[in-house]
Parts: sequence; C-alpha cells; structure tokens
Amino acid sequence: MKIIAIGSAIGLAAVAMPAVASAQAWQPIAQRSARLDARIDQGIRTGALTRPEARRLQTDLRGLTRLEYSYRRSGGGLSLGERRELDRRYAAISQRIRFEKHDRQDRRYR
Repeated sequence: MKIIAIGSAIGLAAVAMPAVASAQAWQPIAQRSARLDARIDQGIRTGALTRPEARRLQTDLRGLTRLEYSYRRSGGGLSLGERRELDRRYAAISQRIRFEKHDRQDRRYR
C-alpha cells in the first residue's frame, strides 16, 4: 500500500513539474520588450540594421506592447490564450530582428 502511495506521489510530481517549469519560463512583457529593444538599438549602433528596418521593428514592438496593455486593461491579468498569442508575436519579432541583422543590408555600405 505504501509503495502505491509513493508511486502515485512521484507520478503526480512528474505531471506537475512541467507546469511549474512553464510558469517560471514566462517573462514579464516589460522584460521581453526591453530585451528586444536593446537588440534593435545594438543593431543600429553596429550598422547591422538600416534605419527603415529599425523603424519597422520598433513600430511592431510598440504595437505589441499596446496589445499587451489592452489585454491587461480589459481583464486585469492575462489568460492562457493571451499569453500564447503574445509569446507567438514576441517570437516572431525576435526572429525578424535576427533576420534583419544578418541579411547583409548593412548601413555602413550604403
């Protein structure tokens, strides 16, 4: 009987751990936004981003920040669906920053 209880406790812990880990992986929007903005600024400083590229990326980032603000304003917190949508959009902007920084359209050579 004791073995069954220990086994079920271990099984429950194994199921609960990914949920706890994913909850800890969520980064506040302000941190993500600041990190992406810093990457854009760094691209501008090094010349890896042209002015039009940087302007588009910053505009998209501001739009995402406004979307997150409207989600919070309408319901207080973020639902799981809203978090997933914001995660997806932040990942897309992050990929675009990476692409634009490495597309060989350097400001230095124009």
